[in-house]
Amino acid sequence: MSYTALYRKFRPSDLSQVRGQDHIVVTLRNQLMNSRVGHAYLFTGTRGTGKTSIAKIMARAVNCEHPTENGPCGECDSCRAIADGSSLNVFEIDAASNTGVDNVRVIIDGVNYRPTMGKYKVYIIDEVHMLSDSAFNALLKTLEEPPEWAIFILATTEVHKVPATILSRCQRYDFKRIRIETIVSRMQELMAAEGREADERALRYIARKADGSMRDALSLLDQAIAFQSEGVLSYDKTLEVLGAVDTEVFSRLYRGIINRDTLGCVGIIDEMTMQGKELTQFVTDFVWYLRNIMLVVASPDTASMIDISSENMVKLKEDAAISELDTVIRYIRVFSELSGQIRYANQKRVYVEIAFIRCCEPRMAIKDPESLTDRVAALEKRIEEGNFSIAPSERTEDPQERIIRKDIKMPEAPKAVPDDIRKLIECWPQVIGDCAATSDLVYVKECKPVLGDDGKLILYFPKDHIGAMLLNNDKIHKDITEIFENHVGALVDYVIKDTDSDEMFEDGLYDLRNMVKPGTVNVPIETEEKTEDF
Repeated sequence: MSYTALYRKFRPSDLSQVRGQDHIVVTLRNQLMNSRVGHAYLFTGTRGTGKTSIAKIMARAVNCEHPTENGPCGECDSCRAIADGSSLNVFEIDAASNTGVDNVRVIIDGVNYRPTMGKYKVYIIDEVHMLSDSAFNALLKTLEEPPEWAIFILATTEVHKVPATILSRCQRYDFKRIRIETIVSRMQELMAAEGREADERALRYIARKADGSMRDALSLLDQAIAFQSEGVLSYDKTLEVLGAVDTEVFSRLYRGIINRDTLGCVGIIDEMTMQGKELTQFVTDFVWYLRNIMLVVASPDTASMIDISSENMVKLKEDAAISELDTVIRYIRVFSELSGQIRYANQKRVYVEIAFIRCCEPRMAIKDPESLTDRVAALEKRIEEGNFSIAPSERTEDPQERIIRKDIKMPEAPKAVPDDIRKLIECWPQVIGDCAATSDLVYVKECKPVLGDDGKLILYFPKDHIGAMLLNNDKIHKDITEIFENHVGALVDYVIKDTDSDEMFEDGLYDLRNMVKPGTVNVPIETEEKTEDF
């Protein structure tokens, strides 16, 4: 016999087994007991909250020969026939694949005939919002005045797409997202029924990831059980099979952002990527972690609203103690935007790294007013430490600085340089300034422009330099090309490469910036004694 998924195996068979929808269960139970069953119902709510399950319970309950307080008895011929799908009184229709008016006409024609067995004919139309306008119009009259033996139950996840004329003819029931505690409790019951044990932390993570959907939770639980077929279902194994990241990693990343440790954050991302973690889910979980920090920073009293273990709460409060509310909110916005960007992106890792670099280096977000607090805080810290020197990444490199090195034999200048490239190099400082105004292009200033054998401009980066990776995509290429064209007045094609060494002046390629004679352009000359102007 084939295996039955948990969400199908443990689908509620009566109202007592429904979880998280007490307001609906009480109402429907009273209607059944008092024989006040309506002729049309509309069940709406997010996926996996019990709409179809309760619809099937209602279908069995109204035709049950021996109904109980919780609905169908499950033992009579009618209940068994409906349960195994052989009953002619219950019609379940998927509106997503039966959208046309002809499909609705089949319902209208069949509803006029009395049920062959039992009291009612029940029509369950799932995803009813997928019906066409003509199909809705054909259904209107029958839905308003159906025969006394007909009951319609419409289910949808997008109630705003259902016409108001349909809504006004139905009793509407809104299904809520199921609370995490309720989902955990239900999974513990099912694990006991399956003869398995599970770490509560693992079940709580599954429940949180299910986002209020009992069906999603049971599907994830099924996946975790299949991965760890024996013993106690552990938290670490659950994270591994679901491609998730432990909360401790989020804390390390957050502290890396606070400490401006760009290299450390990129290293952690590389570690997660090599472990095969799902970056889309990682970003979603990290936003949730930032949300928890935000709540604790806003008010310690909100800690009760955060659903994490006591040990993780201690770590969270430590992170919140070194945080500013405005800064955390900015981080949440950055990663919330990222969550939408990488869902269908091919280079997810690059997008994630850019987001962390933006947070670690607030000076990159020149056009972002919300980053001003971070930039001021970074400057204040440097003042307190007496650090007035300019970081290497912030300096504009003078071509003459490389010539000062006597131990390196500089390559000879190319004999012929195309006019458009020569003109571009003459205004290179202005080009770098335009690129620095956009956070995505800031790394252009760290490249070395050289001339390729085919006469094409090459932007060289040191070995494994992050700029070579971040700038090497179609959108960035277009933006840089536009900046070049604005200065030259012609299209300057280029490619991005990285060298085999860590030092760009050791690769034997001539730096085109050396062609500019001193005084012909405004090239800033900086020395180690120069201090930053605050």
